[in-house]
Amino acid sequence: MSAAALSIIAAVILALSSSSFNLWFLAWIGFIPLFIALENKSLRRSFIVAYLCGIIFWASTIYWLVHVTLFGTIILILYLALYFGFFGLITVFVRRRAQYEILFLPCLWVLLEYARSYLFTGFPWALIGFSQYKNLPAIQIADITGAWGVSFLVVLVNTVIYSILRKQLKLRTYLICAALLFLSLAYGFVRLNYNPDLVKDGRVFKISVIGGNIPQDLKWNKQAAGFIQNNYKELTVAAAMDNPDLIIWPEASVPGLWPEDEAEFAQVFSLSRRQNINLLVGAVSRLGGKYYNSALFIDKTGTPQATYNKLHLVPFGEFVPLKNIFPFLETIAPIGDIEPGKDYAIFKQPAPFGVLICFEDLFPELSRRFVKRGAKFLVNITNDAWYKEGSAPYQHFAASVFRAIENRLYLARSANTGISGFIDPFGRILSVVHDTKGKEIFIKGYSSQNIYLGPSRRTFYNQNGDFFVILCLLLVAYVIISIIKNKK
Repeated sequence: MSAAALSIIAAVILALSSSSFNLWFLAWIGFIPLFIALENKSLRRSFIVAYLCGIIFWASTIYWLVHVTLFGTIILILYLALYFGFFGLITVFVRRRAQYEILFLPCLWVLLEYARSYLFTGFPWALIGFSQYKNLPAIQIADITGAWGVSFLVVLVNTVIYSILRKQLKLRTYLICAALLFLSLAYGFVRLNYNPDLVKDGRVFKISVIGGNIPQDLKWNKQAAGFIQNNYKELTVAAAMDNPDLIIWPEASVPGLWPEDEAEFAQVFSLSRRQNINLLVGAVSRLGGKYYNSALFIDKTGTPQATYNKLHLVPFGEFVPLKNIFPFLETIAPIGDIEPGKDYAIFKQPAPFGVLICFEDLFPELSRRFVKRGAKFLVNITNDAWYKEGSAPYQHFAASVFRAIENRLYLARSANTGISGFIDPFGRILSVVHDTKGKEIFIKGYSSQNIYLGPSRRTFYNQNGDFFVILCLLLVAYVIISIIKNKK
């Protein structure tokens, strides 16, 4: 079979593991066809083969972005595929040094994922580790290593299987890799079954999340404002029957600008007051002539108490990077200019919590900082209506599972058209909004859930951050320096 065909097969297998089909097990073998395709290739050829794999993978994974921008999607795919290309090139560079390959390749992959997560504002979407969000034993190590440790394990298993097939693996190396996998899974099973202080040892709260299912083409249509308000009113009244301590609406759910459109927000305040309910709503704010993507907390008296303005904006979704240097970039996507917020605002009622707006839940340091500032649980509000029906809501939801585990906190999620529900501190999906047929996206509804606030105990990952990435960097640097020295 040709290298190109093997590269495409690897891309399809990996893409399926990150799709809505829940085929997470495919990720553990998805790299093997690519490793075979890279055999006996020059550095130049290896880059091309792996780059092709990246193009197919990303085209199959973020195809839904074409609903926002076709040209921007193409540019993004070609850029993201570069990380696959570099992976292939460096893999071949070290391949002749088999003693380095087993641990080197997983570390290299982690570094490349980390780089794309932060370079040029970052795109930490579809990490290989995220594909395992329903494989609970394998992902518990995230409270130590973050999602990076799970990515490491997945690539490690791929590398070991490939080495066994090629009869390149020494027994000692095999035992080391088997021990790493065993210890990681054993830790996962222990954490899932022995949970002191984390669940049901503290104060209990009930929270309701709303899934409004408002089509994107109606969200800012003035003629649809009444329909939108009535939709959320109906769902809020129904959810209030569960007597929750807090009801959460999705991102930009109020059809008006805060605080300018007084009539629109007066309806929301009145609803909160009549139902005697604390509300958290998504809204676009205009303050000092600047626009912000905001979360607004309204107490039971119908009084707005606090606001959080989104810190990490979506490039080509909320702002155009480098537009002063490259003005043509403004034509890539139909957006307005949103300003980033400046403060990690903590809402105090019903208990201290932090809000992640839209894809902020993809960046683990944001969650960590909210927790360091006293958040006892996390909230994600988002609007996935841009991307129509497809894999996007499931890929997005996977990130929230990791944020809950990394900080060992409950996470409540309210999404317009996407997945709304609750995740416990161990990544278990407690409940989601769904219709009578079990459909979870593009449906209207609400879900209520008790959450428990145990004693404050920050995780190793929350306290120490991405130390695991530093370990990977040290190993990769050591191997490359050793190879270069031996060539002299």
